[in-house]
Order: sequence, then C-alpha cells, then structure tokens
Amino acid sequence: MSRKFTLDRLLVATHNAGKLEEMHHLFQPLGVNITGAAEMNLAEPEETENTFIGNARIKAHAAVKATGLPALSDDSGIQVDGLDGAPGVYTADWAETPNGRDFIMAMTKTHNLLEERNAPHPRTARFCSTLVLAWPDGHDEVFEGTVEGTLVWPMRGKQGHGYDPMFMPVGHDVTFAEMDHDAKNLISHRARAFEKLIAGCFG
Repeated sequence: MSRKFTLDRLLVATHNAGKLEEMHHLFQPLGVNITGAAEMNLAEPEETENTFIGNARIKAHAAVKATGLPALSDDSGIQVDGLDGAPGVYTADWAETPNGRDFIMAMTKTHNLLEERNAPHPRTARFCSTLVLAWPDGHDEVFEGTVEGTLVWPMRGKQGHGYDPMFMPVGHDVTFAEMDHDAKNLISHRARAFEKLIAGCFG
C-alpha cells in the first residue's frame, strides 16, 4: 500500500517551466500548492542513470536532501521505434545547446535521422513519464505512465513543450502542441502517471 501525502504544499523537483505548468494544472483540483525547484534556488543534480526511474529518483531525493521537504520529480522522454528507442532518457540532452535547450533542433535531428534510415511510416513512438514522490526519511513511491503515438512532419502547433509539436497520440488527428492544456492532460503520459500517483498517495 502506498504512503499517503497529507500536506498542502509540494515541492516539484524540476526547472522545466513546461512541466511545472502541467503540474500546476494537475494538482489544482486537489488544493495542493506547487513550488518549483527554481523558486527554491535548487541546483540541478547530474542525471547519471540510464533509466527514467533512476534519474527521477536522483532528482527527487536531491531536492528532499536540500530542503527537508517531500519532493516530487518527473523524468520523461520520447522513445522513437525507428531509432531503436532513442532518444529515451536522453531526450533533454538532444536539445542541449550552450544557450539552453532547443527542442526545435532536437525534433529536426530526430526527423533527419529517421529520413537517413528510411524509417517506414507510420513512424511510431511513445512518451514515457516516471514520477517519484520522496520523503525526508528516504521512502519513495514510483508511478509510470506512457502514451503511444506517431511522429508527424513538419511540426504542428504552438502549445505544450518538448517534442509535443511532432507527436500525435493514437486516436487523435492533432499533435500534443495543437491541444489545449485540458485536452492534453486527459491523455498524456504524465497525466497517466499522475492518475496512479493520486490513487496511490492522495486517494
């Protein structure tokens, strides 16, 4: 049985403004106030694991150690079947530049690699999200969610963040970046992991 979270404030261990905005939307109905890592002036820990769970644990426990507060972290990414599952846990790394993350560059790289491989259509992929909720005594709970889809090109839509403009979820004819927040939050990988988190720790 999962440990229950009983506080009205939760630290979310991310510096990603897009993820933080999604968390605000998801937690709003629960009356839980969200604080991001940047607001607490927390450093970003080095993500040295090769799994979503491993990196999510690093981020959650680092935030707990720095603040003494329970912390929720998310490690997520996109797995492209035509690239043998890449970029996967290295999704953010593909977007890194000296001036910050450039996901247009990362999506262009992904498309070009698929073209070089003559990858067949539809070009299937999935978004994966792993949430880790950690407490100061070292205990943590892990929740995972995925959503299947196909990649489109050229990119479409201005909403969302990351790879959203080229990802079209199964059963829809629009990309995540063409959906409004409420529509995306009903079906996204993070929303599916979040549903499990709520059932386990807030239900």
